[in-house]
Amino acid sequence: MAVLVFNIFCWQLQAADALKVAKIFSSHMVLQQNAKVPIWGWAAPTTEVMVTFAGQSQKAVTDKDGKWQVKLTPLKTSKEGRSMTISGAGSTTTLEDILVGEVWLCSGQSNMEWKIDMLKIDTASIKAAAEFPLIRHCKVARRPSPTPQKDCIADWQICSPKTVGTFSATAYFFGMNLHKELDVPIGLVNSSWGGTPIESWLPFDQQRDNEAIQKLKANFDRQATTYDEVKEKEKFDAATAKWKESIKGMDRSKINWRKRPKMRAHPHKSQRYPGSLYNGMIVPLETLAIRGAIWYQGESNARSVETGSYYKKQLTDMITSWRTRWQQHDDFPFYFVQLPNFMAPQKNPVDHDAMWPVVRESFYRVHKDLKNAAMAITIDIGEEKNIHPGNKAEAGRRLALQALQNAYSKPIVGCGPVFKSHKIVDNKVILTFDNIGSGLMAKDGELKTFAIAGADKKFVWATASTDGKTVTVSSDEVVNPAAVRYAWANNPIGCNLYNKENLPASPFRTDDWELNRK
Repeated sequence: MAVLVFNIFCWQLQAADALKVAKIFSSHMVLQQNAKVPIWGWAAPTTEVMVTFAGQSQKAVTDKDGKWQVKLTPLKTSKEGRSMTISGAGSTTTLEDILVGEVWLCSGQSNMEWKIDMLKIDTASIKAAAEFPLIRHCKVARRPSPTPQKDCIADWQICSPKTVGTFSATAYFFGMNLHKELDVPIGLVNSSWGGTPIESWLPFDQQRDNEAIQKLKANFDRQATTYDEVKEKEKFDAATAKWKESIKGMDRSKINWRKRPKMRAHPHKSQRYPGSLYNGMIVPLETLAIRGAIWYQGESNARSVETGSYYKKQLTDMITSWRTRWQQHDDFPFYFVQLPNFMAPQKNPVDHDAMWPVVRESFYRVHKDLKNAAMAITIDIGEEKNIHPGNKAEAGRRLALQALQNAYSKPIVGCGPVFKSHKIVDNKVILTFDNIGSGLMAKDGELKTFAIAGADKKFVWATASTDGKTVTVSSDEVVNPAAVRYAWANNPIGCNLYNKENLPASPFRTDDWELNRK
């Protein structure tokens, strides 16, 4: 018995000292072109490791904590799948079919995570057309953690009609448009989780000034002190047995699978614990060479005027922290989807009860204020009764337009009109915009969903027209106008200010009045 225990102990030591490569590196991946490319992993301290790829060999020695890292010198685009060997500690790991092109991090909540197979549209033609072996998709496994993690679980797949159904739809259409325009391999690293708020993706240290976040964390911490995994498992087993009994004999297509019981996780492993997804799903990628990031999130933060308004600071802090973590600072392009139209159609000139316009304004302000950050406006492609709209093809395309114009300097218009300034002339308000492209236009008739108010802050429907460069707004009911709002509702059906490149204008307001429900 003593010999057996000793042998097991020796085996465990050998396993701990064995050469390991960070899991983000695997066969079929894409490496970032024209940049120094870090490759890293772990082995016993003072182990020499050599990485060989594309005619170059780079060496490193593990530090006292057992981590090693080499940097490949900048690589040129390669559509040819090549092998990488990592040698050290008496073993060699070989990764096959590695391409060199453009790598993008794709993150957010369900509308980023949403797979093509989950779209409530006919996806047969989408899959049939997905013969893009130079597009690769990597799904980072869900992993909340109260502390920063050094590694993650990730799986790279080659794009094909058989595999594309499991890809993030938004990321796929973004990558497909880039691939068609740039003619280079595209790597999409999908680190996303449905139903998660932005505070989960932010390092907690940057949220200490928010009293609400502090209270949220404290509540999770209190729950953690009384959490009993054995009891939770017993509750889960009992609930599962009851649920299985309730669906016995039912047609599987009619079962509401969302009601299937889930075991309550340890509070510190909740995906809503502040900083948990940053720790578990972003930190392990922190030195990966990437071109930039795309983001589709915000629905979970549209809870109140306060959370919607604070989202501007949260998004700014998150982008800044990620850029710092990647050590690329303001050179890190970051593009995000401004929330689309959703819920009951607009009935009033301004929907004061609506929370989504407040979050959209936060996106607008980050777009205006933060360098190398820009939004894809989707106010025209949402759905009244579906928080996961099916037109991910257009959302992905509009993200790609921003990247093509701003990250790749293509001579295109990458965005719809964005409010710039206003002036009051007599009883009219004249508006100017950025990104007017070939000119402003009203799509499908006269301009709609404009509202105007005087100093009394009572908004009424307005008449609006465009000369191609500006928009003029007025109403016979408001003699002395003070403010204009456009598409200020959860679902402003009919909003139709576009540029002639057929890209919609962002909702906006000219005032800085305190937002409330009156």
